[in-house]
Amino acid sequence: MSTTEPQQKAFDPVEMMQLYADIARKSGELLTRAMQKAGANPQKAFDDELGIARAFFDAWVKMASDPVQMVQAQMKAWQDYAMLWQNSLLAMSGQKPAPAIETQKGDRRFRHDDWQNKFLFDYLKQSYLIAARHLHKAMCDVQGLDESTAKKVDFYTRQYIDALSPSNFALTNPEVLSETVRSGGKNLLKGFNNLLDDLARADGTGLRVKMVDGSAFKLGENIAATPGKVVFQNDLLQLIQYAPTTKEVYRRPLLIVPPWINKYYVLDMRTDNSFVRWAVEQGHTVFIVSWINPDAKHAGKTFEDYLSEGTLAAIDATLKAAGTEDLNLIGFCLGGTLAAATLGYLAAHHDKRVASTTFFATLVDFKQAGELEVFIDEQQIAALEKRMNKRGYLEGSEMATTFNMLRANDLIWSFVVNNYLMGRDPMPFDLLYWNADSTRMPAAMHSFYLRNMYLKNLLRKPGGITLNGTPIDLTKVSTPLYFISTVEDHIAPWKTVYAGARVFESPVRFVLGGSGHIAGIVNPPSANKYGYWTNGKLADDPDAWLGGARQHAGSWWVDWQQWVEKHGGGKVAARIPGKGKLKALEDAPGTYVSVRLDSKAGAAK
Repeated sequence: MSTTEPQQKAFDPVEMMQLYADIARKSGELLTRAMQKAGANPQKAFDDELGIARAFFDAWVKMASDPVQMVQAQMKAWQDYAMLWQNSLLAMSGQKPAPAIETQKGDRRFRHDDWQNKFLFDYLKQSYLIAARHLHKAMCDVQGLDESTAKKVDFYTRQYIDALSPSNFALTNPEVLSETVRSGGKNLLKGFNNLLDDLARADGTGLRVKMVDGSAFKLGENIAATPGKVVFQNDLLQLIQYAPTTKEVYRRPLLIVPPWINKYYVLDMRTDNSFVRWAVEQGHTVFIVSWINPDAKHAGKTFEDYLSEGTLAAIDATLKAAGTEDLNLIGFCLGGTLAAATLGYLAAHHDKRVASTTFFATLVDFKQAGELEVFIDEQQIAALEKRMNKRGYLEGSEMATTFNMLRANDLIWSFVVNNYLMGRDPMPFDLLYWNADSTRMPAAMHSFYLRNMYLKNLLRKPGGITLNGTPIDLTKVSTPLYFISTVEDHIAPWKTVYAGARVFESPVRFVLGGSGHIAGIVNPPSANKYGYWTNGKLADDPDAWLGGARQHAGSWWVDWQQWVEKHGGGKVAARIPGKGKLKALEDAPGTYVSVRLDSKAGAAK
């Protein structure tokens, strides 16, 4: 990759003095605030509520009991370092030996030319990668650990390794050093100022690095801007009906149930990547749920409430607004898990109002739930419940931090380098704007979800959970189903999604898309990216399914449209939001999606 150095700006002493003054002021304010908090809240004793210290203690005990394995690991590391030293001598003599260790595909930390072209930085990079590989392997090869402890050791070892990358430090990052020389150190001062801003914004709730220029986006104008009306609302949701763009529409409307971990508009971002807008253009009457951003008064809302006041209420309202007796349903992630429970509830009551259901990256069987399992065990859930019960909810920033840790290099450390070391402001990016717009989780609902889905995996078991007095049995569902998963999904791993698809005994079409949990789902045909795999036979084993699958170029949206139009119920005249039995309450995107909550008091901003 070639780099172009920007022209050096003339030194501006006035600008530098203003920057120094701003830093001094913010530092003083933060120090005063910290001292006041320390006086009011004396530090408590160390509490290993996540079980990290205990997990590593167990690992070290097991490792020390097998000195032979330790010696073998040290010898393998020494061999790799010997190759690095040999290659370094060859490089200093003018030769170009192959690297002792290659960077992994997609690792953007070392993309600057100097990591490859400058001897010192190439040596630092390779030395780090060798140490990282052997440390990770040594910790993951420890024998005798239970599965939960082994996963915890693996995950937090990787977090430690990622944090120590030479790219994260000013003196060992060639791009930062170059910018420091070019700007006369202004980048470090500006970066420190950015850090102070982030600390002030966190106000003691935990530092979150600013990822995006939020001023570039405004809901209803350049994001979440598909025209529509709010036609129904209750204490948990607003229901948006979108304006048609075709003269005729499918008789059966399309109801989308997004997750309530973030805002719904991940499916209605820009004009060119909005699934909502695209579905409208295909002739669907689209309705979508916009969930409330809960605060303390929602603490008692249960998973049953999200069924009765959520999906069931939305189904009732959608059918009333559309003037029809049945609909097609979409559930995304956690919204899909709720949609699955809803299908089980409807089947128990012989309710046929859902003609088909599509699941976007949805877990139904939680047996192998991916890296999120690291955060879910009895000890951690109990500690989380204790915190939630004090406030009545799980703070949105805590949930966001958990998800960001799953991709720490991309979603944490790259912004540390950009904001604090390079002294730059983050770029405007719609997906990161949405990612930062996190929501809270009501305490009662979230506790039920973690314990009954992740910890006990009861949804897949007939009668495993009971909602509103009704045992949920997914094997009784007869609705045609479409599952879309993505091959790089770290939140809903595709093989686990596949296992969930096989829980149902109704007709199932399973499709595997490229990329990850969000990018693989929000993949419009116009982008012509990633591709997808199809196989008409739902084999017992996911690898067998993939082995017999056919790969296609482009977006899975096209395949889904061909499937769902068979369940469209024919065509009728286009429906205008607010002109049916439900009148328009306000323009889309509505007020619920705009609510951002103060982290301390729960007051709307």
